[in-house]
Amino acid sequence: MKNRKGNLKTVAHEQRTRRFELRLSEAERAQFLDLENALGLSRADIVRVRVLQHSKKMLVNTTEIMKLLDSIGAEIGRSGNNINQLAKHANTLQQQGMLHSNLIRDLTPLLTEYIGLQRKLEQSIRQLIRLIRGQT
Repeated sequence: MKNRKGNLKTVAHEQRTRRFELRLSEAERAQFLDLENALGLSRADIVRVRVLQHSKKMLVNTTEIMKLLDSIGAEIGRSGNNINQLAKHANTLQQQGMLHSNLIRDLTPLLTEYIGLQRKLEQSIRQLIRLIRGQT
């Protein structure tokens, strides 16, 4: 639970009197500061959450994950658009009597594979969302 400053409240109002020091390389320190800014938590709170409260959970930058999911969604949209264009072209060829059965025979397994991959992707995204929701 967070107080007005955005820091986690102490458990049972226990006074924190013990100090813990950690040595980091410059690269690790920069990475830690980036994490601090991205999550909006203090360094101490990041350590407390990660080590003490949720030792089996990972801290994630949900903003970055949402950007990645957005780009994946855009790619799926582009793929769908391409498939629609192919279907429109196939319908035009069929109306003109120029659609060869070989083309349909070759295209069917590719579309089946695409649908299977899209379903796997959807399942993975749902699983990721469930994991993220479990952390908040």
